[in-house]
Amino acid sequence: MIDFVQKTEIKEKPKKPLPEVNIGLVGHVDHGKTSLTQALTGKWTDTHSEEMKRGITIRLGYADVTFYFCENCKSYSISAKCNKCFGDARPARTISVIDAPGHETLMATVLSGAALMDGAILVISADEECPQPQTAEHLKALDVVGIKKIIIVQNKIDLVSEEAAKKNYEQIKKFVKGTIAENAPIIPMSAIHNANMDILIEKIQEIITTPRRDELKPARFYVARSFDVNKPGTPIAELKGAIIGGSLTQGVISPGDEIEIKPGIRQGDKWAPLRSKVVEIFQNGMQKTGKPGGLVALQTELDPALSRADGLSGAIAGPVGKLPAAQDEMKMKVTLFDHVIGAEGEQKVKQIRTGDMMMITAAIAKTVGTVTSAAKENVQARLKIPVVVEKNDKVAISMQVGGRWHLVGYGIVS
Repeated sequence: MIDFVQKTEIKEKPKKPLPEVNIGLVGHVDHGKTSLTQALTGKWTDTHSEEMKRGITIRLGYADVTFYFCENCKSYSISAKCNKCFGDARPARTISVIDAPGHETLMATVLSGAALMDGAILVISADEECPQPQTAEHLKALDVVGIKKIIIVQNKIDLVSEEAAKKNYEQIKKFVKGTIAENAPIIPMSAIHNANMDILIEKIQEIITTPRRDELKPARFYVARSFDVNKPGTPIAELKGAIIGGSLTQGVISPGDEIEIKPGIRQGDKWAPLRSKVVEIFQNGMQKTGKPGGLVALQTELDPALSRADGLSGAIAGPVGKLPAAQDEMKMKVTLFDHVIGAEGEQKVKQIRTGDMMMITAAIAKTVGTVTSAAKENVQARLKIPVVVEKNDKVAISMQVGGRWHLVGYGIVS
């Protein structure tokens, strides 16, 4: 979560360093992801509404934090004063933390959020058997979207005995063996007591490094949330345009830039892209240029009614004419898992057939499709909401099992 304040206040405060990476916190429900986010950032992200004071508050399950390094103690903290010697520490790096929902019914949200992550922290509670259903499903989701930089936090270590903690540790090691997280470090922690926080930060700095991003390419902005920030009764002259929040994966965006948002809005039986200009940019404060890494929010000239209740979430924005086409028909080569991920028991994944319904997660977008053709691994589906994809993009496939959506495989767009 990032709070945006008035311009006058920003001028009075020193500029904060821009966040360089997005790090997702994933794992089973109630394993302590939001508590760990609060311990890292000082912000409680598990909230659906909050009074907006003197500006705009955008809630994406995000919170920014700056890591500090003490040269004397050679240790990290989240404070400008070293926790050990109480001397001054220098800012090392700022990151954005994404608190992903753990509940099984929100799996599609996890998959779409994973598209924005540069790395992930898999939170596993020490006081429950491992793996829990969503622990397995989230790890598989990270695999599907290609996230390889993973750290495991064995949370709530304060609630168990030493013997139980060791047993749980062995369960974790067995669970991740043969997966993308096999070699991930396992850090025992108590988020509510800040135990081993310095070790976690050290591992984040070591493993989830800042990737190279091409700022010369056309901007590609993934819209994760959208908002109307105007209060009832606001005079027309003071209305603010639609706000879109998400992340830039490449390129830069500046105020005055004309952008296109796809798939846009439905007009009759078709979808039409939206066009608008960027008015202001917020990235850990108001900025002259939005850059890749961390949360970015753009105020546009669009009718704010379009952005209410996440009306534009799942879209992609960029310079006019530079985005791929939105597709309402998708052909893909499908790979199915042996078993349904996250479902109770060892339920085998059934072959996809014509007429089946599937949920497709393509980068930040989620849509439901009806299978119009299925021949072995080659599947074609008609989508309820178009998505912006390119050839060879990987999409996650979920199907209803026991009345709920579960991850069953992935497809490569053809």
